[in-house]
Amino acid sequence: MTRKLQLAVKRCFDILVSLLVLVPFLPVWAVIALLIKLTSPGPVFFLQDRPGKDAKIFKVYKFRTMRPGSEKMVKGVEVMRDDDRVTSIGRFLRRSKLDEIPQCLNVLKGQMSLIGPRPERVASLEDYDEEISKRLRMLPGMTGLAQVSGNIYLDLQQRYQLDVYYVEHYSLWLDIRILARTVGVVLLGEEHYLGKPLVSIPANGEAREEA
Repeated sequence: MTRKLQLAVKRCFDILVSLLVLVPFLPVWAVIALLIKLTSPGPVFFLQDRPGKDAKIFKVYKFRTMRPGSEKMVKGVEVMRDDDRVTSIGRFLRRSKLDEIPQCLNVLKGQMSLIGPRPERVASLEDYDEEISKRLRMLPGMTGLAQVSGNIYLDLQQRYQLDVYYVEHYSLWLDIRILARTVGVVLLGEEHYLGKPLVSIPANGEAREEA
């Protein structure tokens, strides 16, 4: 199957799954929105500009998990579990990945895919070189290769390497493997897959897929 055809199948799958996630479970999302509103001041949703495919800027949607005014982050440093800026309901949403559900709207709008390099903050573009910029050749994803290979426990360069590998070696089979492991991440936590990547990237940068 050609890459073009695989990407067309990927888009159809994105639309189908996003609709299945959003529509039947709408009452669940309404309950989550109510809990966010009742447990901390501020809006239900967190919106932020992010670079998408070809660095086109779009607004990413998430359920708010942090206290208002906590959005300023240190570049390349992830929010850890014990971060005191995260609300009580926010900890549960982050651990279960339910905070990402509103991004299904981004997927339906064609700004994101279910699987791909995670969209970074716009300021990160300043540090992109030619190699890292390859991660912008595909739609960003709700989950991705880096997210199922250790994610917040990896340094920024390791995550970039995994993103570039995904773009250069894209296949539906790789998407299926990432999606399956994403279920494992939700159930077992990101730390469970630290040191167990789906692909191996040696020091010379020539990655290969694990058996």
